[in-house]
Amino acid sequence: MKLLLVSPTSPLWRTRAPGEFRGPRAFRFSMLSCLTVAAAMPPGVETRLVDEDVEPVDFDADADLVGVSFMTYNAPRAYEIADEFRRRGRLVVAGGYHPTFLPEEAAAHFDAVCVGEAEANVPEMVADLRAGRLRKIYRNPPRDLAGLAVPDRSLIRRGAYITAAAVQATRGCPFACTFCSVAAFCHHTFRTRPVDEVADELAGLGRRVLFVDDNIIADRDYALELFARMAPLKKQWCSQCGVRIADDPRLLDAAARSGCVGLFLGLESLSDGNLGAWRKTTNRGRDYTRAVTRLHAAGIGVYAGFVFGMDHDDATTFERTLAFLESARVDVLQCTILTPFPGTPLFDDLERQGRIRTRDWALYDFGHVVFEPRHLSAETLLAGANWVESRFNTRAAACRRIARAFGYMPASVVASALMPIVLGYVTRSRAYGVQERARGHERVGPAPMPA
Repeated sequence: MKLLLVSPTSPLWRTRAPGEFRGPRAFRFSMLSCLTVAAAMPPGVETRLVDEDVEPVDFDADADLVGVSFMTYNAPRAYEIADEFRRRGRLVVAGGYHPTFLPEEAAAHFDAVCVGEAEANVPEMVADLRAGRLRKIYRNPPRDLAGLAVPDRSLIRRGAYITAAAVQATRGCPFACTFCSVAAFCHHTFRTRPVDEVADELAGLGRRVLFVDDNIIADRDYALELFARMAPLKKQWCSQCGVRIADDPRLLDAAARSGCVGLFLGLESLSDGNLGAWRKTTNRGRDYTRAVTRLHAAGIGVYAGFVFGMDHDDATTFERTLAFLESARVDVLQCTILTPFPGTPLFDDLERQGRIRTRDWALYDFGHVVFEPRHLSAETLLAGANWVESRFNTRAAACRRIARAFGYMPASVVASALMPIVLGYVTRSRAYGVQERARGHERVGPAPMPA
């Protein structure tokens, strides 16, 4: 059986010809989710991956089965792809976050829908297909992570991505943040792979590694064991974790000794009111500067995520956030507008309140306002968020942050990882028209800082 596995993307970055990349390479990761699906296939299935960031979809490709894995903002494009393949007589199946949360919607465009993780569903789906009894929806609980097949990274064009060495040691998050689709997808569970299996996989990779875990330190004992096993491997790695690593000297030291050089921290907001409403009880805005300082002292760069639009945000939020980012010396910023994804408690709450403005899933891309904010107009929220991003990502500010990072990060990491990401945000901001949209905030004028 020949499987064509497709990853759709935004029209802004969609490749029109092989090798004609339209977006910064720094934002193209390793396609680990699709590689995991391919690894879950039973014997006899030959898989080819197509990432629209890297190459266009060939609707005449030789394939017995087409799989499309997608998130919410890519759903309209995924449906276009599925409809065209089905028009040509191909069987098409869906997987990923959006079809997991809205399987009935996806089922209108696909012959079968995988709800949840591939490892739990794909073997059964393929067996049924071969037996001629393919069902519309496949739904199985998450499986144990022991014994997972190692992805075949030769399936991707390695030079097209900032790294092909992406690994996952854990899945899910034990917390219950209301906006988080990861927690909802994983049923609010946190699972770990055997450390021996992770270490064996790492040993076969190059020096620089990206862990795509959602919170690699959620199980402290596991993290300490993993970091101890990694130290002799002499890797340099980045991942995502909770901000509380900065308050745990032993854990922070173990991460640094194991080769950690960068962490994405979902700081989300400076407002304790917002953090409490999101149930993100592990965060306190007043501790953020200290956390960044401690991570820098350990030689670890900080990639901070902030979200604008929650109910405690007002006209002063944007200036206060930018002032914090600059004074705390955050290295990289992911600045997003609050997006209530289907399947999350946040979406359900806003829908009950009648505050969902649109179900055009293409707008659920973190860059549009798809709900009614409480203390801000949609226009003010959009302009303010873009103002923060545009001010943080000027070329001059980006160069200052890069130069500063040489003082606490390995020079090779600054040059090969931090610099492409920081400059990639400068390029991306221009491509998205962030500066133009920010002018709405500038016309109004910055809100006065609170006394």
